[in-house]
Amino acid sequence: MAEPRFLVVRLGSLGDIVHTFPAVAGLRESFPRSEIAWVTHPRWSELISRSGLATEMILVDVRKLSSLQDAIGRVGRAKWEAAIDYQGLWKSALLPFLGGVLRRIGFSGETIREFGVPILYTERVKSAAAHIAEQNGELTLRVGAAKAVAPFELKVLPEEEQLVLGEMQSRGVSEYIVLSPGGGWRSKCWPAERFGALCEKIFREMGMRCVINFGPGEEDLAEAVRVASGDAAPVLYDEALGPLMALLRNAKCIVGGDTGPLHLGVALKTPAVAIFGPTDPARNGPYPAGNIVLRSTDAAGNHKRGTATDESLLKISVEQVFTAVRQRMREAI
Repeated sequence: MAEPRFLVVRLGSLGDIVHTFPAVAGLRESFPRSEIAWVTHPRWSELISRSGLATEMILVDVRKLSSLQDAIGRVGRAKWEAAIDYQGLWKSALLPFLGGVLRRIGFSGETIREFGVPILYTERVKSAAAHIAEQNGELTLRVGAAKAVAPFELKVLPEEEQLVLGEMQSRGVSEYIVLSPGGGWRSKCWPAERFGALCEKIFREMGMRCVINFGPGEEDLAEAVRVASGDAAPVLYDEALGPLMALLRNAKCIVGGDTGPLHLGVALKTPAVAIFGPTDPARNGPYPAGNIVLRSTDAAGNHKRGTATDESLLKISVEQVFTAVRQRMREAI
């Protein structure tokens, strides 16, 4: 009897894919000889490849008609046991639907944020779990997996580690803490000035330099952190995925909000301090548990987007974060 073939859909982004890995690892552990094809945006193919969980990737940019047609065609030419949509958006649910996959599994309307999407599924799962990684695992269980989630490893190449450590040494940096001040939308980002003050305090009281990680469009944010850090001389870092993973894996700690690099660092087993505001750490926090999450008690549990820092984040002081960094680093020894 042939092994079942599974189609999984998670188009992006960095943190969301990291939070999908445990569920796909549960699928892989339950069906070790099965083919698992992962539908994703080309930007994230390297990240998924480094997980070793997928046997095939179907790359699609849904904004381009030719790419969309090609992906639907590839889906339609194969036979699948089931498609699992871990994303729960119209653009992700349409791909297996238009590809003619007979069994399509996704979240019910109580879990999905975009109205009407569950109509495209043949089976709808109402989540009981709080964290999105475990909600994803509930979809994995629906296809008959024995485990909802499982551990996974992300591959970091030795030459990438040598490159990054060599670069740090050339700048006089041996041990370092990574600060990740970005986060997609600025309302969920702790102020750059406070990241700078934290960088200065770490340098003054712990004798360690900080590395400021930033992504496309966050250059101004990184520069604001650098300026606010005084003479702490942080290293600004915006390299590609592989070197970033090497940087994170060798850091003594990572500090950031609800952002992809923080979740990637946690996946690489780097000690973390997470600063949360409008997004709920019970759903989107570091996974699995074990790191420190700081959040004001009056923060709203919603995904309110905006350009101004959410007021709840202003109630988290530099001293609180610094104390948490020291505590987390002691715990990790």
